Amino acid sequence: MTLVLWLALNFAQFALALAACLACVRIVIGPRAQDRVLGLDALYMCTLLLFIVTGMRLGTPFLFEASLVIAIGGFVSTVTLAKFLLRGEVIE
Repeated sequence: MTLVLWLALNFAQFALALAACLACVRIVIGPRAQDRVLGLDALYMCTLLLFIVTGMRLGTPFLFEASLVIAIGGFVSTVTLAKFLLRGEVIE
């Protein structure tokens, strides 16, 4: 691994960790439920990307599979919360 790639991956990990912390702040202090859902979307996307960058850094394929599971879970939770906010119920 070259020095430039190593520095870029370190910076990406730091930036994604900071973005995840800011998304957690939005979840906690969001004045409306829609703000909390957007914070949750940002949090799962940052976590997914953090897993991918860490997998690139360590050279292991297992973190890529875990990021796929996070992506599926995040999509399902977003759709479920959006349906709940629109209609007030999830299962009809």
